[in-house]
Amino acid sequence: MEVANQSIVAEFVLLGLSDQPKLEKTFFVLLLSMYLVILLGNGILILVTILDSQLHTPMYFFLGNLSFLDICYTTSSIPLILDGFLTPRKTISFSGCAVQMFLSFAMGATECVLLGMMAFDRYVAICNPLRYPVVMSKAAYVPMAASSWVAGGANSLVQISLAVQLPFCGDNVINHFTCEILAVLKLACADISINVISMGVANVIFLGVPVLFIFVSYIFIITTILRIPSAEGQQKAFSTCSAHLTVVVIFYGTILFMYAKPKSKDPLGADKQDVSDKLISLFYGVLTPMLNPIIYSLRNKDVKVAVKKLVTQKCFAQ
Repeated sequence: MEVANQSIVAEFVLLGLSDQPKLEKTFFVLLLSMYLVILLGNGILILVTILDSQLHTPMYFFLGNLSFLDICYTTSSIPLILDGFLTPRKTISFSGCAVQMFLSFAMGATECVLLGMMAFDRYVAICNPLRYPVVMSKAAYVPMAASSWVAGGANSLVQISLAVQLPFCGDNVINHFTCEILAVLKLACADISINVISMGVANVIFLGVPVLFIFVSYIFIITTILRIPSAEGQQKAFSTCSAHLTVVVIFYGTILFMYAKPKSKDPLGADKQDVSDKLISLFYGVLTPMLNPIIYSLRNKDVKVAVKKLVTQKCFAQ
């Protein structure tokens, strides 16, 4: 009866850094700069993979998908965060919160699967080079990329559908910058065990399975590289997958750091740790999308040549 008498939540208040306005101004400038780098860097990668015919291969097709995904992922949250830094009262409607959760959750799950697909591409290229044109034909790699998007979207639809069906009838303050699903679930005035179990299963499928797949793929890749007789051949073979491996290490390394970090047992330090956790989560969401184009540009000769060619053509066109 007590729950029934409470008003149903129509909007959420995003706490963010409301209690530290000085930090908000600093992080607004920093986050805006990082977001512009993400848009520019990933936008250029998408352009060169489309315009340069030499990059019309499975690896660069996956890379173009990854860049587009990173733009979508950051755009689903960063504009909302930037607006929150400038707005005294940071609110978002219930439906807006659901859409934001769906997009960010879908992009995150899709990236996990896509990184696994890219590992398979590198495995075939190095371990079975003669069969590569057959195994990684256009009829294979396009459905592989499409299935990554479909799987990520389907998983997000399930998780968000379960979340929005919960009754939210009490506190509407989300202690985060965005509608982070775990922070939202804490506000539900009902049992969330089904949601927790569902998310646990999803984490195994979309985090555990791709990590295991990538790990096994690179065991075979490294074993094959070590069998190459010449050091030059080994270096050339490793260079074809070093960018992907670097991105994987950064992506999953940051996730591991976020969730394996010990919690403070000191009540007096709880507030500071709370702010620290939110900031780590915030910059985890922009770190990998910002570094991806830089890593692939610096560690990939074909991309560097394509970017220089694009820049030169633009300069002469003017």
